[in-house]
Amino acid sequence: MLNRNGLADTKTPVRYQIGLVALLSLHFGILFFDRNALNFLMPFVQPDLGLTNTQVGLLASALSFTWAASGFLIGNYSDRSGKRKSVILAGTVAFCICSVGSGLATSFALLFLSRLVMGFAEGGILPISQSLVAREVAPEHRGLAMGVTQNLGSNLLGSAAAPLLLVPLAVAYGWRTSFFLAAIPGLITAVIIYFYVKEPPPAPVAERRETLTLRMAFRERNIQLCAVISVLLVSYLVVCWSFMPLFLTQFRHFSNETMGWLMAALGISAGVGAFAVPALSDRIGRRPVLIFFPLLGVILPLGALYFSGSIWVLAAIFFFGWGLNGVFPLFMGTIPSETVDPRHVATALGLVCATGEILGGVLSPFVSGYAADRFGLQAPLWIMFGLCILAGLLAFGLRETAPRVLARRTQAQ
Repeated sequence: MLNRNGLADTKTPVRYQIGLVALLSLHFGILFFDRNALNFLMPFVQPDLGLTNTQVGLLASALSFTWAASGFLIGNYSDRSGKRKSVILAGTVAFCICSVGSGLATSFALLFLSRLVMGFAEGGILPISQSLVAREVAPEHRGLAMGVTQNLGSNLLGSAAAPLLLVPLAVAYGWRTSFFLAAIPGLITAVIIYFYVKEPPPAPVAERRETLTLRMAFRERNIQLCAVISVLLVSYLVVCWSFMPLFLTQFRHFSNETMGWLMAALGISAGVGAFAVPALSDRIGRRPVLIFFPLLGVILPLGALYFSGSIWVLAAIFFFGWGLNGVFPLFMGTIPSETVDPRHVATALGLVCATGEILGGVLSPFVSGYAADRFGLQAPLWIMFGLCILAGLLAFGLRETAPRVLARRTQAQ
């Protein structure tokens, strides 16, 4: 299935390539459904457990911290051991158990502990899934395949379906029941993965011992920039997930149902972007796409802060502003996988994800929560505004890696 360079061989059956991407996308979507559940249920959880905004931020930070550590450590273990499917299965069972644990929590401390463990269970799944895609899917379709894997299921389920399902369940049966039900789909996809996904043959032992060190990885300019962009845009997403529902219900005084629909617009946007944005990068290049879409993201916080017209127009602002979500597979997966040795793809992807989660996902919700307590719920949205501008400007420094674009340049020369 791999050619002599360690990249996907186009002789891999197309049906298996499509099935693999679809299944891993569905699976990551269910994982994100569990991860985002607390954000959408926070208007119910916060008053029930008596949480401050700072504690709300700490809960997001806890999951991001262990997610980051797991992404690098488990990704590195997968590269060294050659085990991928079994690691995904173990993490899946663990995060389903943690979802039940979140529903059983009766205090901030217990909920904090549950989120810590859940982050470690989930963190390694994305880099390993993307390393499977990089191995099995033809290079000319890699951007699209990795975009669908990371963004389609995660946003249709984790961002669009989650608020529409969880909020009514919480209203009818309580927020704890929502957590219990969220664990079931993960167990179902684990069974499907067990029977469908093929464990790639491991590289020779001598090659697997050649690990990718931090110093080696950060010699590459693309890895440096992808890591920093990851910090900025992970911060943007985590701050939005953590505080936008509270801002919409407590500051703008929208109903929980309206908040759920506005947040669902983000998931629908990202579901469309999962195809459109990575496919566009396959054609015109990774760099211009990574410049444009983060800068487009400024309209989301500005719209939430100042737009007072039709709720449908505000939903459209949310939809287009969230288009920056489509670039996540590029800087977290596609560009690093096209930059480093194929034997170290999971490690490189885990490193970029870990950097973004630790410095962005851990620090930004805590800082935003403190700012919200100090200056009001508008503060997190202004933080989002600055983050996406910085990310778009940094993308000017990226070195292009899209195979089609590089081939056209070679022909032109």
